[in-house]
Amino acid sequence: MLAKDLKPGTVFKYNDAPHILETLTVQSPSARGGNTLYKFRARNLVTKQKADLVCKGTDFLQDADFEKREVTLMYADIESVHLLDSGDYNQYTIPVADIEHEMQYVCEGLEGMLALVYDGECVGLQVPATVELTITQTDPGVKGNSATGRTKPAVLETGATIQVPEYLKEGEKIKVDTRTHEFLGRA
Repeated sequence: MLAKDLKPGTVFKYNDAPHILETLTVQSPSARGGNTLYKFRARNLVTKQKADLVCKGTDFLQDADFEKREVTLMYADIESVHLLDSGDYNQYTIPVADIEHEMQYVCEGLEGMLALVYDGECVGLQVPATVELTITQTDPGVKGNSATGRTKPAVLETGATIQVPEYLKEGEKIKVDTRTHEFLGRA
């Protein structure tokens, strides 16, 4: 695949190991005839080390030989998360430290989770772009203070804390963007 076609979350092969693209910056040249440079920050899915790459837009990167499998959460303990493959009922175990960011949005019954499987081993987890979660704890809104778009912290059912508008109360279901960690609206 071409370097200019990559987006965050894309998995590609670099130094004979699968990497997932985390951030991308585009640097346009100031001189004529210069090539646009794409700077990538990727994470090795096997060793979890970060790698920085600089490519021209016409450079090719190799597709990684992995598969995405739809999974559901079985249970999580202190050290690891146990997932069940929805297709062939294989069980995968992945350390909690490897998927800390994703676990902020995982609750029982969440659909649309994908396990990244490489050589028969689960090396990562992708959660849906938006999830619906319940507010478990937040301060009450003060009447008359709703003229401005002020926000307050709210703790969600998974333990994650995000900023929500003042008018929301405990027990309400909201939509959260898992990529930006932001409130999107009521569910």
